[in-house]
Amino acid sequence: MDVMGFTSVAVLTVICYLVAAIIKTTPLDSKWLPIICGVLGAILGVVGMYVMPDYPAKDILTAIAVGIVSGLAATGTNQIYKQLKGK
Repeated sequence: MDVMGFTSVAVLTVICYLVAAIIKTTPLDSKWLPIICGVLGAILGVVGMYVMPDYPAKDILTAIAVGIVSGLAATGTNQIYKQLKGK
């Protein structure tokens, strides 16, 4: 994967992270954030495959998988931040 492919995956993670941060300000229970981020990542993964020329996935299933992992990475990043902040 070249640098641009990595950047496009990072973009999905950042978008999912920001959406999760917005959702946290609502009364919705935070237990739903990983599911929301995973689904949002899957949708963005498919969109990214069609919109970004250097996207690392060339078929729908791989694009969905890359998107889900990116979305879940956003929630994992948040958990790492919370753990480090707490110490």
